[in-house]
Amino acid sequence: VLALFPFEPPYMRAAGMRCDFVGHPVVTDPQATPSEIAVFRKTHNIEGAPLLLVLPGSRRSEVRRLLPIFRGAVAALIRQHPALRVVVPTVSAVESQVRTTVADWPGKPIVVGPKAATRTQTQTLAHLVETAHRDKRAAFAAADVALAASGTVSLELAAAATPMVIAYDMAWLSRQIISRMLRVDTVTLVNLVSETRVVPEFIGANCRPDKIVPALCALLSNPEAQHSAMQRTMAKLGQGGTKPGIRAAQATLSGLGASNGEG
Repeated sequence: VLALFPFEPPYMRAAGMRCDFVGHPVVTDPQATPSEIAVFRKTHNIEGAPLLLVLPGSRRSEVRRLLPIFRGAVAALIRQHPALRVVVPTVSAVESQVRTTVADWPGKPIVVGPKAATRTQTQTLAHLVETAHRDKRAAFAAADVALAASGTVSLELAAAATPMVIAYDMAWLSRQIISRMLRVDTVTLVNLVSETRVVPEFIGANCRPDKIVPALCALLSNPEAQHSAMQRTMAKLGQGGTKPGIRAAQATLSGLGASNGEG
């Protein structure tokens, strides 16, 4: 087994499998440059404004369930921070759904997704994809704080050094089953990898605007609170070392050699 997280090998080995921690691909993702951030803010007329990133997930069911909750949080936050602007990065599978849902939100959210770009005769599909990725990178890096669904996106935010609050809810039956299976006190990957609990999370019945908003306000007042944990997370996932793809190849070759009685 090639493990992405440093806490996984002991479980695999206990089950009798060889497991090598190879690092997570997020550590090799390109990050926005200062000039890209400046261009993004200027293009969307948000220079100097505090910026909230809203990330409701990439599945239709997640978006349908979370966006009404996130809307309540955004409305309450804007009442306390009237200058706040909102950016909602999304993917093609749910972009239309997201655009329709946030159209009447306070703060006139800016939706960043593949459909935001208009393809010309001289532009290739690859160019549009790269433009969408570039805008997403710039949005992540430009944001002062993020409200995000639980998942790998917390690692992307950590890579961009963007403080975050995690919120997630699920179908009632799933909530009942999962709550009885959990053996950890956090589901946020940054908390798990850094072995801290600095990222606030509001899961299941706690996924409510009245609980989420105070955590966002606290982060806007103290955006440095999570930086140490985010840096530690990236370091533990392999940032600055051998790339995960190379480590995976080395582990695979080593495993093949061991199975053949070599090395």
